[in-house]
Amino acid sequence: MNKIFSLLFSASLKMNNRVAKILNVRYPLIQAPLYFLTNAELVAAVSNSGALGTLGPHAGQESLPGSRFVALDRMREEIRKVKKLTNKPFAATLINGPDMSFWRPTAEMLVEEGVEVVLINEVLDAEIFAFFKCHSIKTLYRALTPTFANSKEAEKLGADIIIATGFDEGGTVPSRVIGTFSIVPMIVDSVNVPVIAAGGIGDVRGVRAALALGAEGVYAGSLFLTAVENPAAEKVKRLIVDSTAEDLLLFRTLPAYYRSLPTDLSPMLAELDAQNTDRETMFKAMNGYHSLWQAMRLGNFDQGVVSTGTGISVIKSIRPAAEIVSDLMQDF
Repeated sequence: MNKIFSLLFSASLKMNNRVAKILNVRYPLIQAPLYFLTNAELVAAVSNSGALGTLGPHAGQESLPGSRFVALDRMREEIRKVKKLTNKPFAATLINGPDMSFWRPTAEMLVEEGVEVVLINEVLDAEIFAFFKCHSIKTLYRALTPTFANSKEAEKLGADIIIATGFDEGGTVPSRVIGTFSIVPMIVDSVNVPVIAAGGIGDVRGVRAALALGAEGVYAGSLFLTAVENPAAEKVKRLIVDSTAEDLLLFRTLPAYYRSLPTDLSPMLAELDAQNTDRETMFKAMNGYHSLWQAMRLGNFDQGVVSTGTGISVIKSIRPAAEIVSDLMQDF
């Protein structure tokens, strides 16, 4: 009887999932962009496995760009590399710099290169959403700190899917300390478009919990840091596998908070935070956003932090992206 129920439940998930239909993929799973910790190989592997791979800014690069135009050209080349490796849909991130003033050249390039899905972080601009709608490109909206207001506004502007990110995520975490499994039902209840859960999802149990709370899919980042295809330093992947959430250090900085596994630098940052050091000073001590490039891309633990979500306790090995997708989506 349990087997029959499981089969019927799985069939229902496949038939009725709006995220998979909107994105034209098999599974309602989005690999987080992870900025320079993505590349064509990772994104294509995820998309070939039935999920949605996503290129982040500076994907596949061995050095940081000297200008936005250089970054734009590099992203175009990385998109072309992805298209040589897969004929499946994949996404790219709109952001190309510290603000959105450069959005149109980026958006036009994405149209020219035939990208089918675009991730829009934080910004709520009618012109941007209308541009992509006009070109039949699906939009994912992800606020740094999800709220009723920004979720409803994103829906009004035409976002196809909203990503609800909880405090459990890695990278720049939300400014409000609301966990993933509290924020998800809040956002689900505030909009009619499908919602994706993000933050702290490390295995199929997290997927099942997210779906039970009303999410129609999941967005995973830290888990894909340990993919064989990920360009992160090998010592970073091993550190994640060998660590648990108990090892993470949380500290205030700009724009809100960061957490890090122990590196040469991160304990000092936690100590400064305990002394109520102001956020700007903390950001400088952290080495700014170069902190992530230095530690996670280059493996220089004395110059940066290794930021992950709280779901790392269940990450037990370095695996191909296809195995990660299969494990998370085993109910579909």
